Amino acid sequence: MIIITGGAGFIGSAMLWELNRHGIEDALIVDDLGQASENKWLNLRGLRFADFIHKDDLPYLLDHDRIDGVDAVIHMGAISATTEQDASLLMSNNYEYSKMLASWCAEQSVRFIYASSAATFGDGSAGYSDGTDAIDRLRPLNMYGYSKQLFDRWALQNGILEHAAGLKFYNVYGPNEYHKGDMTSVVFKAFNQIRENGSVKLFKSHRPEYRDGEQLRDFVYVKDCTGIMKWLLDTPSATGLFNIGTGQARSFRDLAGATFAAMGIPESITYVPMPETIRDKYQYYTCADCDHLRRAGYAAPMTGLEDGVRDYVCNHLATDAPHLDTAGIRQNPLSRSKPVD
Repeated sequence: MIIITGGAGFIGSAMLWELNRHGIEDALIVDDLGQASENKWLNLRGLRFADFIHKDDLPYLLDHDRIDGVDAVIHMGAISATTEQDASLLMSNNYEYSKMLASWCAEQSVRFIYASSAATFGDGSAGYSDGTDAIDRLRPLNMYGYSKQLFDRWALQNGILEHAAGLKFYNVYGPNEYHKGDMTSVVFKAFNQIRENGSVKLFKSHRPEYRDGEQLRDFVYVKDCTGIMKWLLDTPSATGLFNIGTGQARSFRDLAGATFAAMGIPESITYVPMPETIRDKYQYYTCADCDHLRRAGYAAPMTGLEDGVRDYVCNHLATDAPHLDTAGIRQNPLSRSKPVD
């Protein structure tokens, strides 16, 4: 059995889809679905799994040996809002809960794969290396990033990373993020803005070295992320911290342009002031150094921005059934839809 925390969320449910695609259904989904109106439950509707439990019940069940035959824990559950101001809540959910799971996996010799974040790199002045020797040099810009860095540091100090894999996700976009509200990707927001009024709003730059819309990020498609995670499940010798990005920085203007192109609509972009509350915490540049992942043996190519946006827009956002669904995997190269032998 594979436990997926945050299994109804964006990357967690996409990972369940990836497992289903490979014929794996023996998964225990751990999450908090919140209010029905939030629609996170829709991410699970078309997928197959063994059971579902609330995230608050997992510590008790593990502590009292109520779950048998666990082969791996994929820990994607967290408060992922970079704007979250409740530091105690972040510490409880992102740090203490992660320590509990990691300790249990270490005691049981169970493979542990968890979500870190590129937010740990802060303004990038210390570089974007995922080497463990760089952890103490990093200065996250927000409490979310710090909660992730704190756990990375704890995992290193306690020998967890000798057997586990921590994933520093960059700017992930793709299907099953629909419930995330303000934290949805710029692709999702751009698509809806274009559909509603034919134009897109992007933040102005407040640094002279970057023109408006030319802020740079490493945008990575969620289907690439799940492919990497499946490889890590199959390759327990791959341990430590891994950057999960494309290794290429692209501008928000590029991303908006790819969205317009996928929708077949001429570009129309306006620039609006960035809210003052986030100006001093805004990352103007991120780019994954993927050498560690490649040296570990992962060889599959990453999806280019234009191809990923086109797949997301045409095969998910613009359809009547946008959520990932194993019963209706679309037959196109990026859907990774080859039937299981």
